[in-house]
Amino acid sequence: MSARNAGSCMAIVSKLYCASSQVLLVVRERPHAVNGGGFVVTDCNQKVVFRVDGCGVLGKQGEVMLRDSDGDPLILIRRKDGIVQALSIHTKWKGYSFDYEGSQRLVFSLKEPNSCLVRNNTIKVSIEPRKNNKDWDFEIKGYFPDRDCSIVDYLGNIIAQIGVRKEVKEVMRRSKDLYHVVVKAGIDQAFVFGVIAVLDYIYAESTRC
Repeated sequence: MSARNAGSCMAIVSKLYCASSQVLLVVRERPHAVNGGGFVVTDCNQKVVFRVDGCGVLGKQGEVMLRDSDGDPLILIRRKDGIVQALSIHTKWKGYSFDYEGSQRLVFSLKEPNSCLVRNNTIKVSIEPRKNNKDWDFEIKGYFPDRDCSIVDYLGNIIAQIGVRKEVKEVMRRSKDLYHVVVKAGIDQAFVFGVIAVLDYIYAESTRC
């Protein structure tokens, strides 16, 4: 997972969501009053690439769904509940992809920080199967509510950058429902937005009840 050339692909969910060049995608959050909340991801031509549904749509707390442009499920993400979670330092989230027959396969796990109010709390993400000897593969650098953070691999390479384009900064002063994500070449975009969906829920935004 070091620097990748244009022909390589880091497929975590599917190689269908790896592009040969860097991609700029736009996220627009839906208010809870509109289709139950969540957010929509579009490309530069305003074509829908992904949709994310949260509790307002699914009707279940601690559950988020990433869908493709047709509305078919790609990743079901669940917060780990039960006694183990109660005794754990970190709340854990697990993302499951679906095969053609609908069976679920664990593709990533994310550890929620102890406090979402502390800006320097590190969020770690691991993928399945494991790719290195560490207990994590990616981490979130920066602070998601500020729309200024990155997903970085264990070698320090930025694979995705969350930010705000200059032309929408004025809009952002009034609302944080519009931001962009730059995904590097060869990176699985479905995985990236699965992680962003969890961040959105953790920080009580569009996917939270």
